Amino acid sequence: MNGGKGRRRLAARASAGRGAGSHRTAAARRRLGRTGGEVPLDRLTTRGRLAWLNSAGSRIGTSLDLERTAQELAEFTVPGFADGAAVDILESVLRGEEGSRWTGTGVPLMRAIAVCAVEALSSLEPTPVGETFVRAEESHETLLHRYCLRQGRPVLVSRMRNDDFIKVAPTESAAAKMRAAGVHSYLAVPLIARGLLLGSVDFVRGPGTPPFSTTDLALAEQLASQAAVYIDNARLYGREREHVVSLQRTLLPRATPVTPGLRVQAEYAPSTGHHGVGGDWYDVMALPGGRTALMVGDVMGHGLPAAATMGRLRAVARTLMTLDMSPERVLARLDLATRDLEDEQVATFLCAVFDPADSTYTLASAGHLPPLLLDGQGSAEFVDVPVGAPLGAGVIPYDRIRLEVPAGAHLVMYTDGLVKSRHEDVDHQLHGLRSAARDLSPEALESGGLFERAPADAARFDEVVLLVATTATPATTASAPSDTPADLREWPLPQEGRAASVARGLVTDQLAVWDLTELADVFELVVSELVGNALRYGNGPGRLRLLRGDRLIVEVSDTGPDLPQIQHADLGDEGGRGLQLINMLCRRWGSSRTATGKVVWAEHDLPH
Repeated sequence: MNGGKGRRRLAARASAGRGAGSHRTAAARRRLGRTGGEVPLDRLTTRGRLAWLNSAGSRIGTSLDLERTAQELAEFTVPGFADGAAVDILESVLRGEEGSRWTGTGVPLMRAIAVCAVEALSSLEPTPVGETFVRAEESHETLLHRYCLRQGRPVLVSRMRNDDFIKVAPTESAAAKMRAAGVHSYLAVPLIARGLLLGSVDFVRGPGTPPFSTTDLALAEQLASQAAVYIDNARLYGREREHVVSLQRTLLPRATPVTPGLRVQAEYAPSTGHHGVGGDWYDVMALPGGRTALMVGDVMGHGLPAAATMGRLRAVARTLMTLDMSPERVLARLDLATRDLEDEQVATFLCAVFDPADSTYTLASAGHLPPLLLDGQGSAEFVDVPVGAPLGAGVIPYDRIRLEVPAGAHLVMYTDGLVKSRHEDVDHQLHGLRSAARDLSPEALESGGLFERAPADAARFDEVVLLVATTATPATTASAPSDTPADLREWPLPQEGRAASVARGLVTDQLAVWDLTELADVFELVVSELVGNALRYGNGPGRLRLLRGDRLIVEVSDTGPDLPQIQHADLGDEGGRGLQLINMLCRRWGSSRTATGKVVWAEHDLPH
């Protein structure tokens, strides 16, 4: 154990009986675990001991959870080998660090991880599981501390004398209760794997059982050596999983942007199961014209490779969405990018673009589960999005749909970990998800209530991404139509030469309503150039849109196929400088294709 601490703690904790193996009869305490015989411990045959030791492989280390492995070790030895057992692990090991041989002058910081004891020792005062105990420095350094922790050697106190109890119990009160309970024998064995100390395991025996012998000591050393390997494997797995989870969370968005006309709540939950961390991801992006891109994806596979692939695909998707490409074109380009990956990963992907001007979603899917739409009136239905092949499969093109939603509607996007089950088919689980979502209040739905109510919650073995987008009820002004958000205005423009004059008047009047008249001169020039570009190269302007959000955005649409580019104009040229002026006056500008042509937009910072 850990000197005075662990050994004192052992006997005390040994009384804390945990699990079904904690309460056994005196007769049962004289059996040796899995041997099946009634042979007293002091007359056990070598064959029986070896059979018991061999059975440890199937009962200890059944998972890669360090605490559970330690508890399995304690429960395996009680009551067959001891009346009480306690496992202490170095605090540094619990943090995922390497074990070490303790060489300090004091007692190393260790934590009680597992305790198991028979009912007869239930009156003792153990150090609670999960807590640490450090003996005062003035307490003398015992042989137990010196041998077990510093030298990695076991300690055997076959018959405890009166002054031995204070060297084992955490407090004087606990030592007194050990004497009263009849504890008479103590054994401490270090847990060493790959030559490094991980912790210790302590054993005690009470009335009705013989004292520990040197044969028991050899058996305990063999068991501790085997268990230490399981504990070290659990430590290594826990450290690797923590690194993957950390990488996963780093690659996901740290915050969702402000989205006009939309409230977005996103959640990510790694699985606690073996290999449960991988490539589930989401993203929320603000697009020109007040639109918002919502993306959810799932890289098939788990572990670090899946997380790394997820990061690369998310970066490519963000780049493509920055170009304001339509969802189906984004999926086609992502498929090409996925096929270029050296590890030949495959991923599902769902993309939705929300436009607050008409409260519509444009959706496209690459083998992903369908989103769930709740209309805010008690109805919940899955959206019938055309399902294309997963990314990396090489089967394109993809199709899109346009979906109009009412104010207060919820669009739920998720990964399969929310419904995946080893016992039920997907259709049954999706039905349960729809029922659970319908029963939730809007507030609970937006706060991630589906995590607890989802059909696979109790047996979830895969990570989950959950994204809930709620269409906000539009706040209107007297100058805006009742179904248009106050910060978004849109007007049709005439197809003749007076379109620029009309656009300037509309923008100037609206900026006055928004108390942004100081930007009127700049935006009169910008909108004139955008409309002139549409008249000259785009078959005439279509619609003018003005959006006030974090920045002020103006957008003009037309039916022309060619995207504009900045040209180098010579001194004698009469044109070709419009986009150069916009580039100098505005924070940024851009263009993107639409189903009927294109839009050209410009963005300017709001005054402080």
